Amino acid sequence: MESQETAKRPIEPNGAVAAQDAEPATKRVKLDDARVPQVQEEPSQPQPQPQAQPQTEDEKPTEQRQDDRDKRRGIAPIRKEYLVVPPSQVAKTAEVVDDDAAEGRTAPGAEGAAGKDGKKKRPKGQNKEREFGIFADAQRLCNSVAWTPEFSPRHCKHGERCNALHDIRKYLKEGRRPDLNVFGGKCPVWETHGKCSSGWRCLFVESHMKEIEHEDGRKELVLTEDPTKIKPEAASSVPPEEESMDARAGVYNVVAPAVKLALSRKKIQHEKSDQYLKWMAKDSELARIHYHKQKDDDDVAKDYAAQYVEPPLKPSEKRRIYFGRETPVLAPLTTQGNLPFRRLCVELGAEITYSEMALGLPLLQGQKADWTLMRAHESEITPPRYTPTGIVDPAYDNSKDLKFGVQITAHAPWIAIKSAETLARYLPHLRVIDLNCGCPIDMVYKSGAGSALLDAPSKLERMIRGMNTVSGDVPVTAKIRMGVRDNHLTAQKLVERLALGAPDIRAVSGAPGCAAITLHGRTRQQRYTKAADWSYIAECAALVKSFNEKADSLQDTIREADERSLPNGGRMYFVGNGDCYSHVDYFNHVDNAKVDSVMVGRGAIIKPWIFEEISAGQYLDKSATERLAYVEKFAKYGMEAWGSDELGLNYTRRFLLEFLSFFHRYVPIGLLEYLPPAMNDRPPAYKGRNELETLLASKNYLDWIKISEMFLGPAPPNFKFQPKHKSNAYENIEAEG
Repeated sequence: MESQETAKRPIEPNGAVAAQDAEPATKRVKLDDARVPQVQEEPSQPQPQPQAQPQTEDEKPTEQRQDDRDKRRGIAPIRKEYLVVPPSQVAKTAEVVDDDAAEGRTAPGAEGAAGKDGKKKRPKGQNKEREFGIFADAQRLCNSVAWTPEFSPRHCKHGERCNALHDIRKYLKEGRRPDLNVFGGKCPVWETHGKCSSGWRCLFVESHMKEIEHEDGRKELVLTEDPTKIKPEAASSVPPEEESMDARAGVYNVVAPAVKLALSRKKIQHEKSDQYLKWMAKDSELARIHYHKQKDDDDVAKDYAAQYVEPPLKPSEKRRIYFGRETPVLAPLTTQGNLPFRRLCVELGAEITYSEMALGLPLLQGQKADWTLMRAHESEITPPRYTPTGIVDPAYDNSKDLKFGVQITAHAPWIAIKSAETLARYLPHLRVIDLNCGCPIDMVYKSGAGSALLDAPSKLERMIRGMNTVSGDVPVTAKIRMGVRDNHLTAQKLVERLALGAPDIRAVSGAPGCAAITLHGRTRQQRYTKAADWSYIAECAALVKSFNEKADSLQDTIREADERSLPNGGRMYFVGNGDCYSHVDYFNHVDNAKVDSVMVGRGAIIKPWIFEEISAGQYLDKSATERLAYVEKFAKYGMEAWGSDELGLNYTRRFLLEFLSFFHRYVPIGLLEYLPPAMNDRPPAYKGRNELETLLASKNYLDWIKISEMFLGPAPPNFKFQPKHKSNAYENIEAEG
């Protein structure tokens, strides 16, 4: 319980604070009153005064009129006792969030140049070509001894030419920094799984090593294991030397280095894709000729049907999937949507997850970075929750379903099709393969991928058809935006095309086979400058519903399609996306927009327990201690995924800081004057209910590094971090008063 002195302590210019105060656990808040949150205050906090009777604008004091104007400007309604500036100055200290920068866009002239008044402006936009420094051991330990007892090394393939250390004792003494003392000096990976995949490189190695004495008097260093914690599948085999760093307990969809090497050398054959692409080239030419002739003579339209040749392959029967009210979806998030974060969200109630978007061509080239994105945690390969209240698909088997899907993007049909075949072949745990048709990043858009596909419906349809043909039993889905430009919305026509096929060929070729569509309620031009348009999403949802209701008649009279080209027995699911920040938003969209489910993006990074709120049906006022526990879990999950050695630990630190760049934007609902909170409301400068809450709200990335050091130890001297948002890079601007 905090004191009044603590509550009134001013925030430092950089937001830094030192200690952590005890505080109560989660407070559950129901939306009984849309204006006043039902939150019990701590005794030390001043109670809010009853609201007076409504006044006219002229009768209101000047300060109150200023407050009302601030509300209209999108300022977070923080109670006056928590503000560090007078209410009249709130708008000047409110943080301007640039989510376009987080997505890859750089605002022109955003380098912090001087304004007309001569003062230096806050930098905006994205920090391009960010550097994170080099974090490695002072002396490298050879892989031949990295996981073995001291006297039993593996054969070193470099022999005498090897310039790495082979002396374990020398490495532990001189080759790396001393063990860390966080987590009591015990390795989180070993404590959970009974063995550590980082071996001698682990920065907690003293907690899982010992020295044994042999009969001849020699003393040998060995790594220890706890058989009671090792799962049978993890203990069944020892991974080869070259795969030791890739093998992690509880991680699935790990592709062997030999496969990636074969892909890089073009030794992997894509038989299905090659056959289909050869047929598609001929059919596309036939369709092109038909399209141009059709403008001059309507009778020529029949020629296409007469000359149409069936593709050499038919789609395999797809596994049925399900989206419902009880299955909130975590969006594919660039950078932030990594395995540790998805694991945290699943633990908090996310029922469907997606990988970060991977580029199709690097996948086909066997590039390690993109294949690493395809990995899933064991919690993601379990079935999603299934408690349907509407129409039930009798063929859906929840026990065969799973949470994890992958998302790719491509600028050419051959890349998308070959990528789908490759993913289905080498990744055994896939729910769906999702094609990104909405990414607005300039690099992706200008290559013809992402949101550029919104203006290329014919190419997009060919991609979906081809992917559906070669993906085995894995369904294919798409994620789109409303359109490229604000004055030219194309999503409705695109939804119809993905559901039924192009109007002039659907009677011959049937449906493309898209199992689900996710629509983000913004255009590429709009980015995040306006709120998501849920009325437009509702219009598209009604369109999809009409298609599903007529599925049987369409199948018989219009599409004449093989059942294998119809996903989910002819039903296409429709998911909405955009600005979901609470259970109120979620259920409002499901009930009013009539979408099957809602995909949550930024809201989940700012407030991962949004999925817990959806499950509980009420607001949860998480204490600072509970929020810090999520940071601790992320740190542990990161070390389990990437390793507890110098490289893995600072890889975890880098992505933890990316997480905190959104996480700090959460404003506790106990500090708000009224509900519901809005994700796009700008928080003014404020102090929390205790020092820890104030620290977690800091916009200064140097404070984020301090938070990371609580669980990952001191950052190495050469570690660097530049926030994506230039507005958070405080060393580049003068401190504000």
